[in-house]
Amino acid sequence: MAEKLRDLSQPIDVTLLDATVAAFYGTGSKEERSAADQILRDLQNNPDMWLQVVHILQNSQNLNTKFFALQVLESVIKYRWNALPVEQRDGIKNYISDVIVQLSSNEVTFRQERLYVNKLNIILVQVLKHEWPARWSSFIPDLVAAAKSSETICENCMAILKLLSEEIFDFSRGEMTQQKIKELKSSLNSEFRLIHELCLYVLSATQRPELIRATMATLHAFLSWIPVGFIFESPLLETLLKFFPVAAYRNLTLQCLSEVAALQFGDFYNMQYVKMYTIFMMQLQAILPPETIPDAYANGSSEEQAFIQNLALFFTSFFKNHMRILEITPENRAALLLGLEYLIGISYVDDTEMVPGIVDGTGTAVQQRRQLYSGPLSKLRMLMICRMAKPEEVLIVEDENGNIVRETMKDNDVLVQYKIMRETLIYLSHLDHEDTEQQMLKKLSKQLNGEDWSWNNLNTLCWAIGSISGSMVEEQENRFLVMVIRDLLNLCEITKGKDNKAVIASNIMYVVGQYPRFLRAHWKFLKTVVNKLFEFMHEMHPGVQDMACDTFLKIVQKCKRKFVTQQVGENEPFVSELLSNLATTIADLEPHQIHTFYESVGHMIQAESDNAKRDEYLKRLMSLPNQKWAEIIGQASQSIDILKNQDVIRSVLNILQTNTSVASSLGPHFFPQISLIFLDMLTVYRMYSELVSSTIAEGGPFASRTSFVKLLRSVKRETLKLIETFVDKAEDLPHIGKQFVPPMMDPVLGDYARNVPDARESEVLSLFATIINKYKGEMLEDVPRIFEAVFQCTLEMITKNFEDYPEHRLKFFSLLRAIGTHCFQALIQLSSQQLKLVIDSINWAFRHTERNIAETGLSLLLEILKNFQASGFQNQFYKTYFLTIEQEIFAVLTDTFHKPGFKLHVLVLQHLFCVVDGLTEPLWDATSVPYQYTDNAMFVRDYTIKLLGTSFPNMTATEVTKFVDGLLSSKHDLPSFKNHIRDFLVQSKEFSAQDNKDLYAEEAAAQRERERQRMLTIPGLIAPSELQDEMVDS
Repeated sequence: MAEKLRDLSQPIDVTLLDATVAAFYGTGSKEERSAADQILRDLQNNPDMWLQVVHILQNSQNLNTKFFALQVLESVIKYRWNALPVEQRDGIKNYISDVIVQLSSNEVTFRQERLYVNKLNIILVQVLKHEWPARWSSFIPDLVAAAKSSETICENCMAILKLLSEEIFDFSRGEMTQQKIKELKSSLNSEFRLIHELCLYVLSATQRPELIRATMATLHAFLSWIPVGFIFESPLLETLLKFFPVAAYRNLTLQCLSEVAALQFGDFYNMQYVKMYTIFMMQLQAILPPETIPDAYANGSSEEQAFIQNLALFFTSFFKNHMRILEITPENRAALLLGLEYLIGISYVDDTEMVPGIVDGTGTAVQQRRQLYSGPLSKLRMLMICRMAKPEEVLIVEDENGNIVRETMKDNDVLVQYKIMRETLIYLSHLDHEDTEQQMLKKLSKQLNGEDWSWNNLNTLCWAIGSISGSMVEEQENRFLVMVIRDLLNLCEITKGKDNKAVIASNIMYVVGQYPRFLRAHWKFLKTVVNKLFEFMHEMHPGVQDMACDTFLKIVQKCKRKFVTQQVGENEPFVSELLSNLATTIADLEPHQIHTFYESVGHMIQAESDNAKRDEYLKRLMSLPNQKWAEIIGQASQSIDILKNQDVIRSVLNILQTNTSVASSLGPHFFPQISLIFLDMLTVYRMYSELVSSTIAEGGPFASRTSFVKLLRSVKRETLKLIETFVDKAEDLPHIGKQFVPPMMDPVLGDYARNVPDARESEVLSLFATIINKYKGEMLEDVPRIFEAVFQCTLEMITKNFEDYPEHRLKFFSLLRAIGTHCFQALIQLSSQQLKLVIDSINWAFRHTERNIAETGLSLLLEILKNFQASGFQNQFYKTYFLTIEQEIFAVLTDTFHKPGFKLHVLVLQHLFCVVDGLTEPLWDATSVPYQYTDNAMFVRDYTIKLLGTSFPNMTATEVTKFVDGLLSSKHDLPSFKNHIRDFLVQSKEFSAQDNKDLYAEEAAAQRERERQRMLTIPGLIAPSELQDEMVDS
């Protein structure tokens, strides 16, 4: 039976096809379903299947079968339309139009077949994108004429127009070439008069609700781009405002009015805007008085709630663009303030989604005229302070059962909301610092006297206080914070109950962490705060200790010099006092918290400029871990088996992690400590490595997953990480780190080569990448040794497939990149076999779908290409690899999985096309090429045309040639070279109907940088704790 379906030489058996589709969607057995699936796939992939579509649509009774047929048709229209003969194209066009008219001219069939008609509309719009305006210039007049013949046809015509507008204006980027988009936009613009007349005619003449709604939806899609005269010099606005009071059309009308409110073009239509706003406000008061908004939202249907949300959008758009024109006369000002009252009323609705948008509208408006708006602004400040969202640093939250717990997952929506609310509150605070400060202190005193005390009230208040850090002048900030911190510490003393104390502790920590400038200027407060944090480090409530350690680190990073200077009234610097009580302070902390603590103290010691003192502090800081280390190494020298004890292994791991934490913050000054443990550490590394290998050799691959082996490997990894951290941070003193390299060659590199694949640590690769990036050319003579130890054996691990050993992959290519960048000479000295391996592995890297591996591979390729170009060996190199690289790059460029690499693909291609001109030897093989080319550029042009011609059979030879010539002519101008490739990707249809934002990623990044520069101009918008300030805490 199925075979009968596959034979397309005669009309298809529609009843059988219906049965197959029913089996696929139906409840038949699994076998039936998969057989049906296979048949349908084969039919879909058959290039002649589309010729059966009309026959199927006419005879099938099953909606799913019709959809299947339309799917086949849609892919032909998308990918093969221009290759079809004219009569076939006209046949499809006329057939689709006829079926649409036939189904939509009758009310009953139109409602019954709604889904089918919608799909047909989409197909028609796909055809239009190819045919209109050039080959179907009468389309809009025909459509308008048809619409006037019946109300249901008219309703469907509106749906088609809406689809067309969306396809051209909203979804066209990356779907059509830039030239085509331009052409369609100007066609729609020039023919809009007919559509406009039709819409007005319908709205004035019909009584049918469905038709009015369809017309409004179409208008909504058109309003953002149509010529302005059609809006303001016609009865359109009055017509819309007539529909506004009618409940059934209220939301649609409001959406249309919001589109109009969002338009901007000089002062020409100011009077019309004022008139529109005034009429709108009169009607709105009758529909929804401002004081009833929160109740109306809480008790309203979803339609009514949507109305209030749309109202917020209308006001924000209107105020953003046209607020000034309402400020001129007293009666307009009254209407304006009433509008603001509506907006603030909507802000008090219990729906977090609504606050950010509203804040946008009011924030911009207001910096201009403070007097007029002082009332609404003060209400808005109150709202922001009561409703502040939770910042990222706060780890202590209330769960659904009302218990205070540690946060387990970050909520991104809340973080986005916090960012918007914080910016708004900073603007509001700049507008009136006094009012901001009064409102905050007043709320805080109500917390203290218990009148307003609740976890939520205290949280939002403290989050708001923390969020405006940096927006006040220093003197005012000092006065304000002295009161805030004093009150919060008092509150902590007088409040009873574990949970209450945890909430207050979390808020104290958040606030002090936000104000480093204040703490630097007030040693007494800084000392009190740090001692309070030490107190919280003994508090066993979940989350409090973590937050105490995080806040301690944050404060130390910003005020480190204060802790090593002897302050007035103190007997010794704070760091010395801290080191004396170190054991008690960290007694209750978990290992990971101790590491954070040690990192913080490392920052303090790093600020000490006297070498002798610094070394002494380091010795005191490390005395606990060093004692334990010496003890373990001493026992091991008696009996080596002690090192196999799991508790001992854990201790070794913990000691190494503590060392890494200090190395990361202390930088080059960690030298005395690492020298102390370095050789013993390598001995332990080698021993653990042999233990891992022998365990895996005896127990097979399963052994590598046992907890014992995992623990041993953690120690190896941490050793490598410690050395890497130290080398990386020792930038001022490169010779110091260099002396650690020779002793590592055998225990680390030799060990990597000798081990079984499952026991090789990827950190070896990243350690040597760091070393080469650090010591650059000095490592040249070591590269062959590194190459020999890791290259071949790692490649065997990672080239079996794209999944195994993900860590090794990225780090291997990073190591290659370091060698290619800093020790390029070493690559030139490789044998041709080895160099081929390198280039093959780079091709392998950028074929990865894992984004960072592909990007590392592409960046490395670009470096190597540039280095070879300048090396004197460019002719041999490019003769061997030019064509392979070009072919590989085109393969990933036109493969949708590799879209994120677009920017680098373009740069590699540009380099290849530019380098051709400088080569003196032919790239082609004279024996296999039938005739001689005059130069390389001609050969590359021909080769590229052939390559793309065979890869994209759906493109004509002319199109491909035009593209290649365009590439060669624009190769020295990157932006037009890039646009040329974008258009080609759309044309080749490899990239249509998908998300193409990766092709525009660079432009988006430039936009983000401009936004950051703008934020830097307003004090406080970028929080002081995030700024990379050079510590001014002398």
